[in-house]
Amino acid sequence: MGTMTIDGRKVEFTDEKNVLTVIRNAGINIPTLCYHSEVSTFGACRLCTVEDDRGKTFASCSEQPRDGMVIYTNSGRIKKYRKLIVELLLAAHCRDCTTCVKSGECILQELAHRLGVRDIRFENTREQHEIDDSSPSIIRDPNKCILCGNCVRACEEIQGIGALGFAFRGTEAMVMPAFNKKIAETQCVNCGQCRAFCPTGAISIHTNTDKVFKALADPDIRVVAQIAPAVRVAVGDHYGLQKGRSVMGKIVNALHRMGFDEVYDTTFSADLTIMEEGSELLSRILKGTGPLPQFTSCCPAWVKYMENFHPDKTAHLSSAKSPIGMQGAVIKTYFAHKKHIDPEKIVSVAVTPCTAKKAEIAREELCDAGKLLNIEEMRDNDYVITTKELVQWCQEEGLDLDKITPSKFDSVLGEGTGAGMIFGNTGGVMEAALRTVYRVLEGKEAPADFYQLRPVRGLSNRKEAEVTIAGKKLRVCILYGTAAAEKFLAEDMNGYHFVEVMTCPGGCISGAGQPDCGSVPVSDVVRKKRIQSLYQADEQAERRNSMDNPEIGTIYHEFFKEPLSMLSEKLLHTTYKGK
Repeated sequence: MGTMTIDGRKVEFTDEKNVLTVIRNAGINIPTLCYHSEVSTFGACRLCTVEDDRGKTFASCSEQPRDGMVIYTNSGRIKKYRKLIVELLLAAHCRDCTTCVKSGECILQELAHRLGVRDIRFENTREQHEIDDSSPSIIRDPNKCILCGNCVRACEEIQGIGALGFAFRGTEAMVMPAFNKKIAETQCVNCGQCRAFCPTGAISIHTNTDKVFKALADPDIRVVAQIAPAVRVAVGDHYGLQKGRSVMGKIVNALHRMGFDEVYDTTFSADLTIMEEGSELLSRILKGTGPLPQFTSCCPAWVKYMENFHPDKTAHLSSAKSPIGMQGAVIKTYFAHKKHIDPEKIVSVAVTPCTAKKAEIAREELCDAGKLLNIEEMRDNDYVITTKELVQWCQEEGLDLDKITPSKFDSVLGEGTGAGMIFGNTGGVMEAALRTVYRVLEGKEAPADFYQLRPVRGLSNRKEAEVTIAGKKLRVCILYGTAAAEKFLAEDMNGYHFVEVMTCPGGCISGAGQPDCGSVPVSDVVRKKRIQSLYQADEQAERRNSMDNPEIGTIYHEFFKEPLSMLSEKLLHTTYKGK
């Protein structure tokens, strides 16, 4: 603990790791481009430079706080210095700001306005580079890169992948995959956290909205949407509503007004996932039908990571498809039959916080409905639209969600339980599964602590719990970020029964397809509010166990018969590389 003087004001500090944090805690919004508390300090942009009472200047992100320090954050010298930095960055930057996908949200653009940069005195001599659109999830535009290194550190430190790195030196320096490969040729798992950390438009979402527009304009096509659980607690952030507030009813109405014929809740198929994945877990525990621990398979980036780096361990992955994968298969079969619609005339669109879902739906394994119906090349899901794309779409349509009346989901696939809702945050899949496992093994409702399982909640990237069900002790682990998962995989996994892994910090609530909400990436404050909102929705739900969803009961009675049946294995389960 100590005291420093900042701009003439005494400020106390305790265990802050750098001077920058002390300054910000003191209510001074000092600018940065390369600093994020979730990754290592880089100190590249120098925008956080301050001056001490001896005239020494230094990057505040790289300096440890010391008792008695005297600091000036906005002296004339520092103002001039920061303005010059932004001017130099803009000099080597492309100038299509008015049409850039990041326009209005670009931190470099915001800083130029904030610091009063109106003229660029330097000629842009930087070589123009090809845009890389090889990935189905993200687009990489090297011409908009400011070399902050955020994407490099996020990929390496949060995910442990290192698909991006620095190449060359001086004015020739670039961020690129090794050997200048296309991003699709690397070990990239499509999580998109590089986009979430990028302050400019150098990495953006690979959009498919134009194809959805075309489908909506075709009167012969039935366009069906499904909305993932975490979407409901992020859209409102963009409109200045209370952070984390659920606006699902408004989203449903907006999609109907855009022209979607049916709008369904992916929470339904989250409940379906629990029935299948939970039954698979019980089969492995009681009958030894597969190796333990069983890993969840809801996160496509995590599945891809296992295929890329641990193909010898893919047998530990649950064979259950993700909720979006299951819902797509059900739409093209059960839904089409119930509504008497030609499945070839259905376009299925998933609205999701996840960029990796864009890659997931393109997998060969995700066209089982077509195989069942002998319809060549028909996919279970046709397109994925991220939350961020949805918000942009609403703006184009002139729809203000704050003023839209909430609507209910359409029937058949519109029912969901609280268990399905909490899929949107880390630990939610685990908690939902344990509720059902308890019901099956004990033959009765789980106690209250099973509906508020504290050990699996929170923003820690590793959480563990041990629960006793029907005399059996089940050891579970919850992880986010594949770097944390890699550490777990290197340990002795014996004794664990069920492991949940999501790649994005906090789970889907901060997926790379979510709105940025004024910070890059989404802050922990916002994450906590989104998580809190999902748990509140669970607590207020009429039904909180997936087994109690009446539409789940109906679809098993009319179609699948029971979990792990021959038909459910065909449509709701899959295999992975390495198995």
